[in-house]
Amino acid sequence: MNLVIVESPAKAKTIEKILGKDYTVKSSYGHIRDLAKHGTSVDIEHGFIPTYEISEDKQKVVSELRKAAKSAQTVLLASDEDREGEAIAWHLYQTLELNEAKTKRIVFHEITPQAILHAVENPRGIDTDLVNAQQARRILDRLVGFELSPLLWRKVKPQLSAGRVQSVTVKLIVEREREIINFTWTAYYRVVAEFATAQGDKFRAELKDRIASMAEAEAFLNSLKGCTYAVESIETTPAKRTPAAPFTTSTLQQEASRKLGFSVAQTMNVAQKLYEAGLITYMRTDSTNLSALALGTSQGVITNTFGDKYFKRRQYQTKSKGAQEAHEAIRPTYIENSAAGSTPQEKKLYDLIWKRTVASQMADAELERTNVKIAVSGHTEHFVATGEVIVFDGFLKLYMESSDEESGEKEGMLPKMKRGEILKSGDIVATERFTQRPPRYSEASLVKKLEELGIGRPSTYAPTISTVINRGYVVKEDREGIKRDYNVLTLRGEKLSKSIKTENHGAEKSKLFPTDIGMVVTDYLQEHFANILRYDFTASVEKEFDDIAEGKLQWQKMLAAFYHPFHSSIEDAAENSSYTKTERLLGIDPATGKNVYAKVGRFGPMVQLGDNEEAGGEKLQEKPQEKPQEKPQEKPKYASLQSGQLVATITLPEALSLFALPRNIGQFEGKDVVIGVGRFGAYARHDSKFTSLKKWDDPYTITLERATELIREKQEQERNKNIATFGDIQVLNGRFGPYISFGGNNYKITKGTDASTLNEEDCRRIIAQAGEAPIKSTKPRSGKK
Repeated sequence: MNLVIVESPAKAKTIEKILGKDYTVKSSYGHIRDLAKHGTSVDIEHGFIPTYEISEDKQKVVSELRKAAKSAQTVLLASDEDREGEAIAWHLYQTLELNEAKTKRIVFHEITPQAILHAVENPRGIDTDLVNAQQARRILDRLVGFELSPLLWRKVKPQLSAGRVQSVTVKLIVEREREIINFTWTAYYRVVAEFATAQGDKFRAELKDRIASMAEAEAFLNSLKGCTYAVESIETTPAKRTPAAPFTTSTLQQEASRKLGFSVAQTMNVAQKLYEAGLITYMRTDSTNLSALALGTSQGVITNTFGDKYFKRRQYQTKSKGAQEAHEAIRPTYIENSAAGSTPQEKKLYDLIWKRTVASQMADAELERTNVKIAVSGHTEHFVATGEVIVFDGFLKLYMESSDEESGEKEGMLPKMKRGEILKSGDIVATERFTQRPPRYSEASLVKKLEELGIGRPSTYAPTISTVINRGYVVKEDREGIKRDYNVLTLRGEKLSKSIKTENHGAEKSKLFPTDIGMVVTDYLQEHFANILRYDFTASVEKEFDDIAEGKLQWQKMLAAFYHPFHSSIEDAAENSSYTKTERLLGIDPATGKNVYAKVGRFGPMVQLGDNEEAGGEKLQEKPQEKPQEKPQEKPKYASLQSGQLVATITLPEALSLFALPRNIGQFEGKDVVIGVGRFGAYARHDSKFTSLKKWDDPYTITLERATELIREKQEQERNKNIATFGDIQVLNGRFGPYISFGGNNYKITKGTDASTLNEEDCRRIIAQAGEAPIKSTKPRSGKK
């Protein structure tokens, strides 16, 4: 019997079916060992020798694999074909103490009978260069984190962390946020006119130049009264659109985000399932190459579905020089299958991959672009109309790539016109517009930027983004825009009218925002470790990992060149005084005369009214005490910042408004109604009970009438909650319908049962039938995790 060891159990099942009865396929469930948890686990003085240990949760797996390996004729290590997979194979070889003579390494980038059998027939040895590249990355990241994180604990705030790639990623987001903060918008006017040909066909054209002010826009529109308009020139040029290359890891993450709304991590999880089911090729790749088999199958699909004229063979050149990834793009393993997957998410992602792959082998789309220049009598300015006509749809018949910033207006088809033709004018509208601030990063655009800068590799994008979010340096969220007025001037015939319209400005959907602590940590690292946060430096380290993987660079030399200067900078930073740039003095409270600060405190960003020195509490800076205070000063007041507020940008009026809570807004049923904000959001407290405000209720402006309305709703829910009581058994109304509560547990009532008709005997029967499987326990949790 031969033993094949793969990374995941799902992959094991698929491969076992392919190889048949002479092979047993088992899973290592990923890495079986890693650097030991205690200390750095790296012997720096003796050549950065790592100390590995078997993970606690893998002890049983390792024991089972050892037993299986001993009785096997041949052991085939079939982990993934990238650096991480090569390292897993090496760790298995070392940990299981495998016999070199009967151990083989096999690789494949798709789980199909042809690929698996070809791999078994063509084994190789473990590639130590790939292993060393992975070891170098893991050791370097451990050293950076182990030395940098404790420094942050001492200098900035406890329990912070830093990492070579994660800190640079946060820096990108922080820098973009500061660009937005410092951005000053400028207003201008865009003039659009409606025209009609002699045949009555209407179209729109835009003034080529922007107008700077309302006064100039008004003057220009007035100058158009009585003017005539004629077609000065018509230019028609042929154009082509070429399909995008097949997916790499990065482009799949970007397109799945734009078209399907998937997060980067979600895309990789779904792609992993498709790969393990044998439906797509390996999903971590820098390559845009397609195999000869894929090209031939694509040709058959295209010609059979769309016709011969829609096919055009293309072989895209891979831009990345990274050597650790697969040698083919992400594509369906069987391109003739246009649909696959077992869940809605898998089906959507497979469809995207299939369309992108097939479209890459389709003919160019042929277009005809037309520019019409319209002259205005007595003026040097021109209106311009642009149209685009698809002459042959080509690949557009199947697929069109999305972009991060897509225009809302699409170019349409223009009516037939001839040079010198007089046009009739309709409304001419000058609309106030505003220059656009830099866009915040989405996950897709961040991945694109990281790839452009050479930071990270396909396997690191998803975990890096997850890490910076999980550690509280970045938040991914939607934010509502603000209302903004803009002016509209309309010339209709000889009459000019003015109006003011309102738009929602600055709304954000699934964008990445830095938190205050993310900004503070970035500033500290930039001050003391500017070299590590340089984008080109981080990219050069990635290039050195590539060189190690190709056997061009010795891994211990690379680590030494990085570590020793880094360690020196750690020692220098440790000797400096505490980092105090975690607060801003916003001004003075006019009511009390006390200083108002915005700061990052122990429990996060907050505002402070009053000075610590006066309060005798935790001091911002040590000052000599000249004489004992006769009378203790009032302690400072604190208030947490709300969502969307930053220490770097909050204003004095905004800060003072935060101290308005909790506020007493009056009485209801003879008892005070107090509005506040707690860990679960804004609330109204009445009669020692808390009622949550709706997300659209502003705690600073909510009226007593609105608050009592919410309180009444809560009281009504409470009254309707109890359907019946039989001693220690309660029949209650819950969020998901009626249920039985007994002994600290909840029990489901069968759908369709009228809960009001249940008696005690019915309830006890339902409890007995549920046995030890209630739907939820209401008992308090123990302190164990």
